[in-house]
Amino acid sequence: MRDPRLQALAANLAGYSVDVQPGENILIDMIGSERELAICLIEEVAKRGGRPFVETSDRSVLRALLKNATKEQMELWASFDLKRMEAMDGYIAVRAGENVNELADVPSANMLLYDQLYRHPIHLERRVKHTKWVVLRYPNASMAQLANMPTEAFENFYFDVCNLDYAKMDRAMDPLEKLMTETSHVRLVAPGTDLSFSIQGIGAVKCAGLRNIPDGEVYSAPVRDSVQGTITYNTPSVYSGVTFENISFTFDKGKIVKATSSDTVKLNEILDTDEGARYIGEFSLGFNPYILHPMKDTLFDEKIAGSLHFTPGQAYEETDNGNRSAVHWDLVLIQRPEYGGGEVYFDDRLIRKDGRFVVPELEPLNPENLK
Repeated sequence: MRDPRLQALAANLAGYSVDVQPGENILIDMIGSERELAICLIEEVAKRGGRPFVETSDRSVLRALLKNATKEQMELWASFDLKRMEAMDGYIAVRAGENVNELADVPSANMLLYDQLYRHPIHLERRVKHTKWVVLRYPNASMAQLANMPTEAFENFYFDVCNLDYAKMDRAMDPLEKLMTETSHVRLVAPGTDLSFSIQGIGAVKCAGLRNIPDGEVYSAPVRDSVQGTITYNTPSVYSGVTFENISFTFDKGKIVKATSSDTVKLNEILDTDEGARYIGEFSLGFNPYILHPMKDTLFDEKIAGSLHFTPGQAYEETDNGNRSAVHWDLVLIQRPEYGGGEVYFDDRLIRKDGRFVVPELEPLNPENLK
């Protein structure tokens, strides 16, 4: 007997997020040991006339592979998987790994090769740009531990978040998307943060369950060389298996000229991946009403109510500032009072204070109006 909550989630993913059509090829990418959701997804894709394909993987196996792989091996591996991705119309990724730090001891040089030779061409260039895709995490005990919650309580929270009425949220996003599209200058203020940049001519995109589950953000990107000042993030972030805390960037003419964190050396190694890694590819405001605290999982943390993320690396084509990189690292600053507060200004107009939208047309995005 299938868990009805998983069946509902699979139906939303196949029917709403990816909108599977008859004859389409859909890759279900399952990371970790969870199987029931994968089976539900296979059934839902097939029910809609699609053709499901499945990849299952394990982070501990990937760790061993990356520690021992050669450049030539990664190039051959990437060529196989790129060919498969080119045949896909849609992509659903379920991340259910047991240990977010599984890749922490993979040498930096090997992770760099993986980013440049595998993740960049297959995911950032092919999957993101040419398929209908959605990525989500699975509510296992490891994820509950990261959220500092009992497993059962976390599962209830998870399904509240993931089965939210995203169509309602989508409508409430329209005024913010319009305002960001019309805005020229942005200023962010918070403890350790005073940052200014332009988004003029870049545009904006609303995210309401079509690409990520959970969802709840509207994003743009800064004009590449316009970023000036300092930002200090107040949420931990995991990149390639390493946890970073207290990340702070100082910018001059768009470039990160100073970067510090709990692991400053490794942070700068990531930023030196390529030229674009020291420039910003995305600016976004997050407002999912059920997600209030960080859990070291980007898919959740970047949607925290009253948050923003400011992302080193690759820009999305929909809001393209020209920045290209093998890196796309969503780093989060929460501006609710318990995290130090803060303000967001659009063209010198205060639009959000201490995590709450304060202009009438944006108030439907405050938490009590989205639940």
